[in-house]
Amino acid sequence: MGRHKAILLGITMLAAGMTGPRQADAQTFRTYRCVDGTQFIVAFYDEDKRAFLQIDGEPVTLAKRLAVSGARYSGAGITLRIDKTGTTTVQHLKRPVTACAVI
Repeated sequence: MGRHKAILLGITMLAAGMTGPRQADAQTFRTYRCVDGTQFIVAFYDEDKRAFLQIDGEPVTLAKRLAVSGARYSGAGITLRIDKTGTTTVQHLKRPVTACAVI
């Protein structure tokens, strides 16, 4: 559990460093495990359209992209999709798209 706290702290620090100091923004953290074994943490902040990921031990900031249904974020070779029903997929490092679930 200590590892997850360290990762969350790293994501929070990364987010604050990239956008400057923040007021007490509401935030949402989710941890996912995917069918192909990938695990990642994603953070969302109110007033910020980006998604902040910790995947493969690296922090990545994904920009929000146009999506027909739900939300799509991409950047640095990673695409995260969350549809309106909550179904989540991720594609990274030229791997196939894989389904993920909150753990």
